[in-house]
Amino acid sequence: MSKSLPYSIKDVDYDNAKFRHRSFSKVVTQNLLTGNLKRDCVSCSTGKFLFLILIFGVAYLVLAHSSSGGVVSNDRTIVNRVSYANSSFVDGAGKIKRFWRRPPRLPPRLSPDEKVSSNGAGQVLGNPDVVRSMWIARQQKVKEAFLHAWSGYKKFAMGRDELMPLSRQGVDGLGGLGATVVDALDTAMIMGLDEVVAEAGSWVAEHLSERIRTKGQVNLFETTIRVLGGLLSAYHLSGGENGMNITQAGPKPEVYLATAKDLADRLLSAFTTSPTAIPFSDVILHDKSAHPAPGGLSSTSEVSTVQLEFNYLSSVSGDQKYGLEAMKVMEHMKTLPKFEGLVPIYISPHSGEFNGENIRLGSRGDSYYEYLIKVWLQSGDSSNSNTSYLYEMYKEAMNGVRHRLVKKSIPNGLVFVGELPYGLNGAFSSKMDHLVCFLPGTLALGATKGLTKKQAMTNNMLNFEDLENLKLAEDLTKTCFEMYAVTSTGLAPEIAYFHTEDFSEEGHDGGNKSSEFVNDIIIRPADRHNLLRPETVESLFVLYRITEDPKYREWGWQIFEAFEKHTKVDTGGYCSLDDVTSVPPHRRDKMETFFLGETLKYLYLLFSDSSLIPLDKFVFNTEAHPIPINLKK
Repeated sequence: MSKSLPYSIKDVDYDNAKFRHRSFSKVVTQNLLTGNLKRDCVSCSTGKFLFLILIFGVAYLVLAHSSSGGVVSNDRTIVNRVSYANSSFVDGAGKIKRFWRRPPRLPPRLSPDEKVSSNGAGQVLGNPDVVRSMWIARQQKVKEAFLHAWSGYKKFAMGRDELMPLSRQGVDGLGGLGATVVDALDTAMIMGLDEVVAEAGSWVAEHLSERIRTKGQVNLFETTIRVLGGLLSAYHLSGGENGMNITQAGPKPEVYLATAKDLADRLLSAFTTSPTAIPFSDVILHDKSAHPAPGGLSSTSEVSTVQLEFNYLSSVSGDQKYGLEAMKVMEHMKTLPKFEGLVPIYISPHSGEFNGENIRLGSRGDSYYEYLIKVWLQSGDSSNSNTSYLYEMYKEAMNGVRHRLVKKSIPNGLVFVGELPYGLNGAFSSKMDHLVCFLPGTLALGATKGLTKKQAMTNNMLNFEDLENLKLAEDLTKTCFEMYAVTSTGLAPEIAYFHTEDFSEEGHDGGNKSSEFVNDIIIRPADRHNLLRPETVESLFVLYRITEDPKYREWGWQIFEAFEKHTKVDTGGYCSLDDVTSVPPHRRDKMETFFLGETLKYLYLLFSDSSLIPLDKFVFNTEAHPIPINLKK
């Protein structure tokens, strides 16, 4: 594939449906040899004489007309090809050629009535102030939703891991570390909600350290991404070393850092007590011990999705032990056999080897691929860095995804990512978890390294593989959005299947009969629940930042409106749903911590100016906590 831009100066000299070249001699010859002109001039010498005078007169007028003789292209400035004194004849001939060339075809223009049109949200084209005001208003709606969610949590579950909004009580399902408080803290900082920052920050300062010292079993992965990641992001955003200092509310940054170090010291036992580089999955906080999960295996995604957090803690604390232990996992995985870069979803901490053949980018596999590119980006995007092998692993894996897992549905050709539950030699499954919708954002991030597509192209950063990945990212984002639009509620199920030539099920559509893709997407009864997940709005945020295409904002707004309509609880909080294909949907008594920590954060950033938490300065951990890129080189 040519790397040249689609338009250049050479297009001026060729017929490309924009400029049609006609030589001067062809024009004269064609007119002399056709029509009445030929017959009359041949029979009349006076006519010949007058015609010659006319030709020379036109030539004199063209030559006498002063012009710069420049050509404008996207790549070059206006230049004088040769000086006027040395090239008047040549320049004049060029003018004659341009004089006789047919003018370029202009694109059709909108009528005054058509110029004021809608692209799904009543945006007035050509009026950036109106558009900006609209998105500021929508951003405010997301902020109000966050306050409503926080108010329910504060009233009924403060200090507990999660809110049960229907029964108005709290529950500890993540080890009892007040996960919602810490998960929501940096969202409140980004939104400028100082009152919430003060409430959450004070709870952290007064209660979290004690909880860490006294609580029992926690999951290494969940505790790292939610609590450790939340503390470290709060440290940076509140003005910790080289931090942003976007809020003055809450405790000093050092409180967040000290709490993070205490927690990480205990989590390290998962690494140090394992006989291999692969950590155990569960940690007992109060006695700093660890053990494997029931069955003895760890999830591939879990052991490979703690590196951003531990690397950053080493950077700001000056103690390298955190990053060293976490990076041993990736260095070990580099040596293991893979299938076109794809890996099984289980790994043994006892043998250090992958277990089974199940390959998927949904649960237990997803964030392994996400952290390959993000940990590399965190280190500073350098081919000479010690993490460059991660970028190579990422590229190989994405090639494997395109080759082995990407298919199209019928009848309308939605691009989706399926599974290989029995390995490369087994049957393909057209099942796609909502969790897989993280992938479009990851693909786009890997292609442009956080820059906009326009900036990356201007800097000649995109190769053919990057463009392929960016196209796949856009196709998959559309599919993820259609998983919402195809249902009666406008909210996506936890799992979808796709109609293919090899797989079909009748009677399991999403309920929205007006959807173009109602026959492409299959939703089984057991998979129809919605947990307020963030993956699709995460990818909408990244795709909008990178492509600058407003449709991603519009899709995000539609999803937000569906959350407001079907999951908002009057007394405070938002709830999960049992069945997104029926209206009104039956509600589940649970508000996941990631609704405040991820879903509403990504929606707020989707509607914000791109200078707020820019993608070339931050990477988001898999729980949407922003971590600065390469703080110390």
